[in-house]
Amino acid sequence: MRYERCRMLFGDEDFEKLQKAKILILGVGGVGSYALDCLYRSGVSDITILDFDIYDETNQNRQIGSEAVGMVKVDRLKEIYPSVKTINQRMDMAWVETFDFEPYDIIIDAADTTKVKIEVARKCYKKLIMALGSAKRYDTSKIEVASIWKTHGDALARKIRNELKKAKFDRNFTVVFSPEEAKCTEKGSCVAVTGAVGLTVCSEAIKRIIK
Repeated sequence: MRYERCRMLFGDEDFEKLQKAKILILGVGGVGSYALDCLYRSGVSDITILDFDIYDETNQNRQIGSEAVGMVKVDRLKEIYPSVKTINQRMDMAWVETFDFEPYDIIIDAADTTKVKIEVARKCYKKLIMALGSAKRYDTSKIEVASIWKTHGDALARKIRNELKKAKFDRNFTVVFSPEEAKCTEKGSCVAVTGAVGLTVCSEAIKRIIK
């Protein structure tokens, strides 16, 4: 049985909750693809992924599916995870304003654009689990889970906090972040951290679903 060991862990009742949960993943790169893999293997059957990117060689150090250079990410991931629903769409402010987040139990934000992340938080903070900066780091032991207001040492988190304060937005939502000091100035990345952030996001989603 494919999910026998998941059932052993969660019990029949909680495993049924996982199978019925509706999850939306925004961005399926170094973080989002690992969150997807974890949720899929844990028995979540209703997952929608949204991304607009095409794989290139620089993705191959950290993204599931990235051997398919030149292929649309959501199309390749649909081949690997056949039951997922895909949206090949650019995430911009106009999209956030018009998209209906209501049908989903959990929104996982693994997107890169700060303005979009802020707008998603304002629109669906109650359902949100947000991944913050994971590039330029390689120490997984530094990864933390907290309210956005309790984050520290993460430049992206600080920027989001400041913008939310300017907008007089004071609601809580969960983030996964790392206060590890940046180890380089460019876009260096290590799958040890990007993948672990995605797996931590998955764990938080599971806990929320079965709570």
